[in-house]
Amino acid sequence: MDEHLRARIHEANVAVHRFEAEYYELLHPEVYSEQEQKRIDSVLKRVDQLIEDNQKKALDFGAGTGNLTGKLLSMNYTVTAIDISAEMCAILKKKYNTFLEAEKLTVIHSPIENVSFDRGKFDLITCYSVLHHLPDYLGAIQKLSVLLKKAGVMYLDHEASPFYWKNESQGLANLVKQIYFHSNPLLNTLYFRMVGLNLPSYDYALSDYWHKKEHPIDNQEIEGVFEKEGFEFFKRTDYYLNGTWIGNPLSYLYKRVCKPEMSLWVAKK
Repeated sequence: MDEHLRARIHEANVAVHRFEAEYYELLHPEVYSEQEQKRIDSVLKRVDQLIEDNQKKALDFGAGTGNLTGKLLSMNYTVTAIDISAEMCAILKKKYNTFLEAEKLTVIHSPIENVSFDRGKFDLITCYSVLHHLPDYLGAIQKLSVLLKKAGVMYLDHEASPFYWKNESQGLANLVKQIYFHSNPLLNTLYFRMVGLNLPSYDYALSDYWHKKEHPIDNQEIEGVFEKEGFEFFKRTDYYLNGTWIGNPLSYLYKRVCKPEMSLWVAKK
């Protein structure tokens, strides 16, 4: 990727999240629905148990307004939270000011390329719904790997699975998938109108660069980074997502005939 495109992706993410920061938790039912929050809690508890000699030092990369940061703080981690958006960082600081004052939380406004820490500083590194925003997500994973201690764990989540853009093997599955994906934004728009919210639209073409059929996240390449960095084990788990604030009547059928659209990675060094 050339430097011009890299810079444009960074700029697009700064712009998008400047716009989204105030409304972020309203705009993203796929993140803040009760079902998804319970799933994240469950995975974090399992991940925590995998870490050996856990000193409870965590890095939450792409922390946003603190979805995972807050959960880690409640699990008694000392958290370093990094995000490229000044507006997101400001909301995170306000939300968890008590932990800032107690020196249990450090918030850093920066792209990943510009931060540096001691090798092996963190017991746990989390990264939720971030990889698809990055110019070089493989390089970011490699850099984060260096910051993870031996026997520590990296948790990457909420990225498109290998099945997201692929045609299903059966015609019915393809049809259900297309209707389901297209109905989600329509249902959310209906919900926003019902509750009286008039949220502007935004162009995500560059900010969500790797969430495209033309250039999707490559899970085999991610696996290759873990192999190269000598991780003890790594596992990808695919799952279904609830993408609307109000129930989608197609959800049951979609989960019966289509493959999961989202993925998470748990990797122990």
